[in-house]
Amino acid sequence: MSVAILFGLFFLLLLIGVPIAVALGASTFFTLVTFTSVSPVEVSSMLFEKVTGYSLMAIPMFILAGSLLSKGSSAQRIIEFAKAMVGHLPGGLPMAAIFASIIFAAVSGSSPATVVAIGSIMFAAIEKAGYPKRYAIGTVATAGSLGILIPPSIVMIVYGVTAEVSIGKLFIAGIVPGIMIGAMMMAVTYIGARRLGFKRSEPQSWGVRLRKMREATWALMTIVIVIGGIYGGIFTPTEAAAVSAVWAFFVSMFIYRDIRWKELPRVFLDAAKTSAMIMFIIANAMLFAHFLTLENVPRMITEWLVGLHVGPMLFLLFVNILLFFAGDFMEPSAIIMIMVPLLLPVAKALGIDPVHFGIVVTINMELGMITPPIGLNLFVTSGITGVSLKDVIVYALPWSLTILLGLLLVTYIPQIALWLPSMMYGY
Repeated sequence: MSVAILFGLFFLLLLIGVPIAVALGASTFFTLVTFTSVSPVEVSSMLFEKVTGYSLMAIPMFILAGSLLSKGSSAQRIIEFAKAMVGHLPGGLPMAAIFASIIFAAVSGSSPATVVAIGSIMFAAIEKAGYPKRYAIGTVATAGSLGILIPPSIVMIVYGVTAEVSIGKLFIAGIVPGIMIGAMMMAVTYIGARRLGFKRSEPQSWGVRLRKMREATWALMTIVIVIGGIYGGIFTPTEAAAVSAVWAFFVSMFIYRDIRWKELPRVFLDAAKTSAMIMFIIANAMLFAHFLTLENVPRMITEWLVGLHVGPMLFLLFVNILLFFAGDFMEPSAIIMIMVPLLLPVAKALGIDPVHFGIVVTINMELGMITPPIGLNLFVTSGITGVSLKDVIVYALPWSLTILLGLLLVTYIPQIALWLPSMMYGY
């Protein structure tokens, strides 16, 4: 009864336009106070405790690092490097946008930040080169979604905290699927450009390529510091986040010198606003999940599905469908906090690796960023290009379907995600 009221109140609040974090918090507050012995004061204390976990402290640090790098010239330098590497191929500029998005995603860890940083520069350049508008829009909108799959990833941190899975292993597990899906998107772009009649041009010399890489080296070092530091045992993912923020500050202020001191307050304020929004959602979503655990909902769902003798393949299909539709309406952090406590016990009971399950969940969140009606990247792309939301959705479709194909491959071939962690961690 109490669980039905919780979900009923939650969806009612969403339908009348209440922000998702408030809907989560209000519905949980009402049911906790009404159906349990928890007092309103205890609820407020629990809300605060949910966001004080050590691993969650990585989120504001990665957001700050991404904000510092995206406000400076790091994105432009990465784009120039990408253009030097693949710009001569048919579909070279759109492919460079995808390649640059993969790299910048690994630097910033944020999907919307990747869309803004890369898309605001590449959209006009792709159109100017004579490509159809759908190419410019489609690549800009979808490639940025790789920001939540390529480590460091805020979504992976949220999953790791929720599922009590090593964030370092999740980061490593996201590398191969991220590169694979990025390569698939570039292949679709290449084939489409050849069909449209675009020809290969003269490639840049290796001297130019190396010079462009050197110019982007300081930004690219962020990836090396984060991944190398975690894998090398130098620091934890949370410490890596703090180091990446300090490094981004050093690079932007003293090496590239593309952020002035008077601009710093605005950069910090933007990062703080984004952090506050995400942490508020996480706190309320964790409170929501806490109530479900109190009511033994995860255990009941596990026993029910196991009793039906649902196999791993059918269960993963169910998970993908459920998360796809959830991603159309909810923010990734909230989905993970609500769904993972319900679904992960079943996955474990069916012998599905929690790291593999985390990558499947993350790619579903990636799809949610580019599917209507809530897909954030669609709105961001529409904002920076001035193209209607409806057209953005249509133009992004070929690349969205490519990501869907990548999801199916990772879902049913677990070694795509687990090969690299097994090599590094030996499990």
